[in-house]
Amino acid sequence: MTTFFRSTRILVTTSLLAVVSVSAFAQDTPAHRDEAVSGTTDEAPFLRENDAAMVKMMNDMAVKPTGDVNRDFVEMMIPHHQGAIDMAVAYLRYGDNEQLKRLAQEIIVDQQQEIAAMRMALGDPLPAPDAVPTQVDPNAATAAHSSDKETSSKVPAMQMMMKPAN
Repeated sequence: MTTFFRSTRILVTTSLLAVVSVSAFAQDTPAHRDEAVSGTTDEAPFLRENDAAMVKMMNDMAVKPTGDVNRDFVEMMIPHHQGAIDMAVAYLRYGDNEQLKRLAQEIIVDQQQEIAAMRMALGDPLPAPDAVPTQVDPNAATAAHSSDKETSSKVPAMQMMMKPAN
């Protein structure tokens, strides 16, 4: 089998898996959207933000193949990594376990570095430097929520702080 056909088969398989995953996720998402586990704090805002991050990630991963396996791989992986960043930021907003907060901070930094490495591997320009959202200002959590799901997972850089959690 030639390299072209092998690469094409891998790309088609990956694309189909992404489509199936998006469909399966879309059907599962509403099941827990506003449910809170009995005896815990209300986690509905976290679940909404996390679900929005997952839906955006899955939608953005469904890229149209370009014929360039390298570019297609990166175009699918960047939204995957960004989704991890968005979910980690949501955890920093609502979570209270210090070990998990530290892990979320590491996820953010690691995933941003991997996105940059993938862009550089393709020779793409890097985005303008921005603050790394490793700790969220707790006062910004209520200000960041809106009825617009598209913007509810975004927090302006001024609401983020750079110092790591202790």
